[in-house]
Amino acid sequence: MIASLREVTVAYDRGPVLGPFSLSLEQGEIVALVGPSGCGKSTALRLLAGLEKPTAGTVERAAGRGETSVVFQAPTLMPWASAIANVALPLELSGEPRAAARIRAQEALARVKLPAAGAQKPAQLSGGMAMRVSLARALASNPRLLLLDEPFAALDEITRPALAEDIHELWAETRPAIVFVTHNVEEAAYLASRIVVMTPGPGRTAGEIAVQAALPRPGGFRATAAFRDAADAASALLAKAMGRAA
Repeated sequence: MIASLREVTVAYDRGPVLGPFSLSLEQGEIVALVGPSGCGKSTALRLLAGLEKPTAGTVERAAGRGETSVVFQAPTLMPWASAIANVALPLELSGEPRAAARIRAQEALARVKLPAAGAQKPAQLSGGMAMRVSLARALASNPRLLLLDEPFAALDEITRPALAEDIHELWAETRPAIVFVTHNVEEAAYLASRIVVMTPGPGRTAGEIAVQAALPRPGGFRATAAFRDAADAASALLAKAMGRAA
């Protein structure tokens, strides 16, 4: 097991936002969290990242310091710095010499298919390129646990599928555990080996779907019965959780 949430709840002054909610994550597994806005998906991700503590329940993380990376919905890049400087920053903050960090940052940019973008600043990048730089920054430390918080939400319908395929290619290299937050059941069915559907907030588990297909996905997977069955099952669970007929 790489990480787990055991009967966790999170409550703020305005009231409860998550739980009780449980999730276990094995090494190399890709899990999608799907649910309506406000159900606590991003809160669960922050618990797994160690960025927040639960009000009750237990969080266990096998990944050590520097072995967890998070990619947020917005690329969160330093606007004044080059792409390579943005990618190298976490490495330098962890104590790696600047020259070595820049070499690893360039390698990470090449992994996300941006080998020539190192000198460009965020304003010079398209939305898809900026997200790839953010992904490169997350991958530069070779994390055991990669957390993706709706990274495709602001991207166009052409860029989104291509980036999803890239994530699978990158996963195949080192096989980190991945948790992916999304509203989109088809993205979940494509990316994940397991889909966890959550109820409206405070989010609980409405059900799980195992996607019966190998990772990375074979060509044309979106046209297969396995993809359609997983997406339809997730849609039905989500509709039921929200009190609507499927």
